[in-house]
Amino acid sequence: METKSFSGGAHVPHFKSFTDELSIQKMSVPEKVIIPMHQSLGDPCKPLVKAGDKVTVGQKIGDSDEMISAPVHSSVTGTVREVEELWYCSGDIAKSVVIDVEGEEQEFVPSIKRDPVNMTKEEIVAAVKEAGIVGMGGASFPTSVNINTRQPVDYLILNGAECEPFLTCDHRAMVERADELIAGAEIISNVIGAKKCLIGIEVNKPDAIQTLQEKTKDKDLFEIVPLAVKYPQGFKSIMIKSATGRDVKRGARSAEIGCIVRNVGTTIAVYEAVVYGKPLIERIVTVSGPDMQQPGNYMTKIGTPVGHILKHCGIEEVEGHKVVIGGPMRGQAQDTLDAPIIKNSTGVLMLPNEMVREDAPLSNCVRCGKCVERCPMKLYPNQLSMYAETENYEGLEQWNIMDCMECGICVFSCPANRPILEFIRVAKPVVKKREMAARNA
Repeated sequence: METKSFSGGAHVPHFKSFTDELSIQKMSVPEKVIIPMHQSLGDPCKPLVKAGDKVTVGQKIGDSDEMISAPVHSSVTGTVREVEELWYCSGDIAKSVVIDVEGEEQEFVPSIKRDPVNMTKEEIVAAVKEAGIVGMGGASFPTSVNINTRQPVDYLILNGAECEPFLTCDHRAMVERADELIAGAEIISNVIGAKKCLIGIEVNKPDAIQTLQEKTKDKDLFEIVPLAVKYPQGFKSIMIKSATGRDVKRGARSAEIGCIVRNVGTTIAVYEAVVYGKPLIERIVTVSGPDMQQPGNYMTKIGTPVGHILKHCGIEEVEGHKVVIGGPMRGQAQDTLDAPIIKNSTGVLMLPNEMVREDAPLSNCVRCGKCVERCPMKLYPNQLSMYAETENYEGLEQWNIMDCMECGICVFSCPANRPILEFIRVAKPVVKKREMAARNA
């Protein structure tokens, strides 16, 4: 099978066999959910409820008037216990709505069924916005903004690479929910005027490739693009380059070069929002790790605490392990098991300490060049980390820190165990402010 790839990157261990053949199951409903008001790029939402209010499944509980934002909804029926500032899984603080779950019926029941063929572009975009759909692969950019293009776009690219180790939620969705995925892709393609929908899938998912090839063989819109198994194949600019050969220039939106990239889960969520009016209140989460008692891919309500998920999967004690939300390369280690699943939470991993790089005394760069050799963006992560460490923001601008996609390859490759990505993440907001100030001067 001919595969497409990119230069740079690394072959990282997969660890997908724990869950890649396990069908999607329902996660049990927790006693409470914690729903942050900031689950997308852009403006945080303002709570629409207060302590003591009754809420129902799918009810909007947070919204914003800003264009770059996405409303949030209750994933359960119950009573609001409190609305307060809380730490959540990204390591940030956000106003959050804590809801005590009440009643037996906790599933969303559609009250409508619409035919997208009879809807205008504006109606579809409005439905996606109202449902609070965001990029579910990690980026969390509001999908209503992403698909509301001014001019037709050549390619819709569905990202089925799922290149992070352990994660298999998109893999199982492609196998088990292929019809909904295809329907969602057709909706988005019609909205953006795409001539072709490319579905990029790494070749370590042969059942997904076969399923989608079979289901799209009579549909001229679709083309399945087998991709080499290499991290970070699933990142947007990498996916565009691998699938189409086009380069995304710095500062440009992908739509400007004729491409829109959507995650598998996001595309299914678009279908559900447009046809049934279902808001983004649940998602598939991969729960995995070498010591996980009941690993799997679980349809999980947004706001479910990590502790509940682990208990459902047979875990009572996590001593000697790191609990990570997301994948091991870019995910966030958690300090509390009260941290909730949000819209872009792809996984809950319980990793033995011996698998995790422990914090070590800060050491100097040994100039081995491994991070430079493997950087898919052709940057010099070693130099960026040294400039960030010394707060040399002018140097960071000159060496294009904002091009960094934060894939973590540099940390994976570094024999000196330098926290390169942490340095870069801390420095980027400062550089961004400097660049905005310079433009407005």
